[in-house]
Amino acid sequence: MRKLALVLVLFFCYSAGFAQQDAQFTQYMYNTISINPAYAGSRGEISIFGLYRTQWVGLEGAPETSSFSINSPISKNVGLGVSLLNDKIGPVNENNLAVDLSYSIQTSAAAKLSFGIKGAANLFKLDPSKLKPEDQGDPKFQDFRNKFSPNVGAGIYWHTNNAYVGLSVPNFIETNRYNDNQTAIYKDRINYYFIAGYVFNLDRYETVKFKPALLTKMVEGSPLQVDVSANFMFYEKFVLGAAYRWSASVSALAGFQITDGLYIGYAYDHETTKLANYNSGSHEIFLRFDFIDKFSRITSPRFF
Repeated sequence: MRKLALVLVLFFCYSAGFAQQDAQFTQYMYNTISINPAYAGSRGEISIFGLYRTQWVGLEGAPETSSFSINSPISKNVGLGVSLLNDKIGPVNENNLAVDLSYSIQTSAAAKLSFGIKGAANLFKLDPSKLKPEDQGDPKFQDFRNKFSPNVGAGIYWHTNNAYVGLSVPNFIETNRYNDNQTAIYKDRINYYFIAGYVFNLDRYETVKFKPALLTKMVEGSPLQVDVSANFMFYEKFVLGAAYRWSASVSALAGFQITDGLYIGYAYDHETTKLANYNSGSHEIFLRFDFIDKFSRITSPRFF
C-alpha cells in the first residue's frame, strides 16, 4: 500500500505535461495575501498569520505546507507584506519568500480599491534518494538540489468592512525546472485567481453573521478549480462553516476569536475522488494576530 501510494504521488508530480499549481488552502479567505499582493495592509493593523496544512494523511509523500506572513499599512494609502511558504510533496521541497506592496484609493466613504505587486524568490530542491530506485542514479535528477528562480506578480482588491472582490496573478514567470521535450520534471505555470465574499447580518443585534465566499483558480493544463464556502459567526466569537472544492473535496471549518486580536481556525477536508481510498483526509490549522490599539477604528472582529 505504501509503495502504491508513493507511485501515485510521483505520478501526479512528475508525469509529462503536468502543470504545477500553487499550494492550495481551504481557509483561503483568511490567507488572501498568499495569492493577492493587493491585500497587504488592508486590515488596517499589523497582522501576523501562520498556517500549517497536511494533505492526504496516510499517503506517503503527500503534500505538507507551512505558511507565515506579516503585513501592515505603512502610510495612509500604502501597505507592505512579507511572506514565507514551504511546500513539500514527495521528493520535492520548495521555499518561497515574497514581498508585497500595495497602494489603495478611496472609491467611496466605505470602500477602497487596492493595487498590489509581488516580488518573489523561489528555492526548489529535489531529493533523488526519495525517487523510485531505478531513477535515483539518473544524471538528469542530480542538478536539482537547490534551484533558485525569481518571480513577480500583481493583483487588485476592492473591499469594504463587509465585502471584497479580488483578481490576481501571483506569478507571471513560467519556470521549467527540467524539460527535454520528453520528460517535464516540474513546471511552474501561471495561476489566475478570482475571489469574492460578503458578510450578511442575520439579525438586528448582529449576533449571527453569514459569509459566503468564492475562489476560482485557472491554470493551463489543469481543470478549473472552484472553491465555495459558507461560514457563520456567532456573537463575534465562534465560527462554523462548510466548504466544497469542485470535484475534489468537502470540508468542515471552525474558528474561535480568542481575544480581539487573536483568532484560531481549523479545517478538515474529505476527498470526494478515488484518492479517498488511500488517505484519511487533510487537516489545516492557522493562527492570526492583529495588533489592535485602543485608537483603532475596528469595533468588531473582521471576518476576512
